[in-house]
Amino acid sequence: MAIIEAKNVSIRYITGDFKDIGLKEYVMRRLKGNYHVKEFWADRDITFSLEKGDMLGIIGSNGAGKSTLLKAVSGIMVPTKGQMEINGTVAALLELGSGFDGDLTVRENTYLRGAMLGYTRKFMDEMYDSIIGFAELQDFQDRPFKQLSSGMKSRLAFSIACLVNPDILILDEVLAVGDGAFRKKSGNKMKQILSGGVTGILVSHSVDQVREMCNKILWLDHGKQIYFGGDTETVCNAYEEFLITRKLPGDFAQIQALSNAFIRRKEEERRKKQMNEAQKLQSILESGSSDAALDAALGIIRKRKPELLKE
Repeated sequence: MAIIEAKNVSIRYITGDFKDIGLKEYVMRRLKGNYHVKEFWADRDITFSLEKGDMLGIIGSNGAGKSTLLKAVSGIMVPTKGQMEINGTVAALLELGSGFDGDLTVRENTYLRGAMLGYTRKFMDEMYDSIIGFAELQDFQDRPFKQLSSGMKSRLAFSIACLVNPDILILDEVLAVGDGAFRKKSGNKMKQILSGGVTGILVSHSVDQVREMCNKILWLDHGKQIYFGGDTETVCNAYEEFLITRKLPGDFAQIQALSNAFIRRKEEERRKKQMNEAQKLQSILESGSSDAALDAALGIIRKRKPELLKE
């Protein structure tokens, strides 16, 4: 049985000019049949299925419909058309400050967030030290939440979501927040969670992060599904080439062509870099500065053949 299954999910926003024209004008236009609203489809006919332990990476430019789709998965929004089936408890990190009260302390907010996720006081008592320890907030437990930096807030939210053992974990750009050490730690934690059978969804502008962590990938563009499947490396390559050329693929053959073009581009960049390094070394040698030439040669060896410098 699928843990998450989306069947032709479409989500529509309706916008009008009520706030701009005021109540009186709104009533008059409605009476005259002259009041119009605009429809905007954030997602159209999105279909995918995830099994236990899958990690889905959702990629796409701004306005692709990624965050709207996550809200449908987490239950915040109901699809206008289609079906979204969820089988399990969901912990969603869609916004860093969501679910927290700025005037409450870190300790109080930890219990509040746990209660919102449906966990008992006893369970949170048992997990509290682990949550605070992972978030590295031992010295801030009695400080008002609003005094924390955005990085601290994201660490606490991530820690609660990970350590309260959900069936489904949804992450919207939160792994990109914080210093390098915490990003590495959170990435390792995600791998540990997934190995235990949790199903995850990650929205990230870091294509390398999607490559490393996800076994399924969904590419969206202006609400349209470009690809869903397990060929993560090929699609990530194609998406990076798309960001350069803005050529949107129409089928998987075109995705493969974009991927191959990206690989050729990277290889050409690598070749040019090596050529520039060689030209720089040759220039130093011709200048007659032996010490500088030796330093430049050692630098190139460290990059290309570091094993040659080992005893």
